[in-house]
Amino acid sequence: MSSPGRSRLRAGLAAAAAAALVLTGCGGAEAEGKNEIVVAIVSNPQMQDAITLQDEFKAQYPDIDVSFVSLPENEARAKITASVATQGGEFDVVMISNYETPMWAENGWITNLQDYADSTEGYDPDDFVPTIREALSYEGDLYSVPFYGESSFLAYRQDLFEEAGLTMPAKPTWEDIRGFAEKLDDPENDVDGVCLRGLAGWGEVMGPLDTVINTYGGRWFDEDWNATLDSPEVEAAVTDYVNLVQTYGQAGAATSGYGDCLTLYSQGSAAMWYDATAMVSSVEDPSSSLVVGKTGYAPAPVEETESSGWLYSWSLAIPTTSEQKDAAWDFVSWMTNKEYIQLVGEEIGWERVPPGSRLSTYENPGYAEVAGAYAEPTLTAMAGASQENSMVKPVPYTGLQFVGIPEFQDLGTRVAQQISAAIAGQQTVKEALEQSQGYAETVAESYQNGGS
Repeated sequence: MSSPGRSRLRAGLAAAAAAALVLTGCGGAEAEGKNEIVVAIVSNPQMQDAITLQDEFKAQYPDIDVSFVSLPENEARAKITASVATQGGEFDVVMISNYETPMWAENGWITNLQDYADSTEGYDPDDFVPTIREALSYEGDLYSVPFYGESSFLAYRQDLFEEAGLTMPAKPTWEDIRGFAEKLDDPENDVDGVCLRGLAGWGEVMGPLDTVINTYGGRWFDEDWNATLDSPEVEAAVTDYVNLVQTYGQAGAATSGYGDCLTLYSQGSAAMWYDATAMVSSVEDPSSSLVVGKTGYAPAPVEETESSGWLYSWSLAIPTTSEQKDAAWDFVSWMTNKEYIQLVGEEIGWERVPPGSRLSTYENPGYAEVAGAYAEPTLTAMAGASQENSMVKPVPYTGLQFVGIPEFQDLGTRVAQQISAAIAGQQTVKEALEQSQGYAETVAESYQNGGS
């Protein structure tokens, strides 16, 4: 999407990023006849699996040495954005998402990967889940390729529901979830009624919360780019989310991110968890989870819409500054091809396969055997993740759990800080949204004025 104010923002973003950039290591160098590449990734479980499998990559590409910079999500976003925006050249491969991909492609910051994908034997880019492939494309060409894709759904403990005589509806509402959380919250046995993200960050608390705002009829901006974070719909959505996690959620919710909820749910300390469909790789992993085979998966809870899931992909891109693009693609294609899916299944376990990237994954007998409970819910959620299905009112931006404009990294983080403070009880929801509205109004001005 071409956005007004983008050219002006590029310069500002690059300048701010330059001041903040602190990186270790260097990439794009050749030594002793080897290609050395530096790969920046998010330290989620599936990405850590890729690091453990590097002997397999080296056996296939002995002339490529790979160094990893692996960081938690918020830190990785900041560091990768800083490097790419300033054209620093520190990284040869970066892990980004469908939020960054089209904007960075338009800016000329990342390499067009379509020719690489089409010319690599057996890579089969048409096998990517269609909604994910489209989200990672710019003007019809792939500029990043998916490591995994996801929507969002509700995980719930079927055994606890049965013990309590509860039945999960085919299409649960947020009112349903609150009722279930009240009945299943069991402090004496260290089981919270629900786990929800509260950690500040546009990719943390705002991920699930934005989908709640959408289904309640809220939005960040109306069609004329008027900020609407102080609307009754947004206030109702945020109030219900905050009250739910304060009353029946985990202790320290204001500092809980995806990884924290994953640990709590997998260790049996939460009855429900609304979050990314990619959770299944860890929730159903018998080597680390205590709830394997005990979980049911329901659609994202709704209020006024048919569906409410988000659409997201952790993907790999090659900055245009890389001097080792061919070697970088060798690594990218290795980590995102069908053979890698098979490798993870055979070496680590089919539960740990990166989900949601390729249609063929769901046709693989090994994966199908372990994914019976969540394969169909995952694909259904991803196929239904659209503004038409998940929003009540039209908006002038792309995105479901984000606003597809460059300013959103800063705006979303500022708003998230206010929401997190409300979850912590440091201020009211109304106070948080009043402050957030001011941030959004400042961003809206350049769009209303048609700046570029």
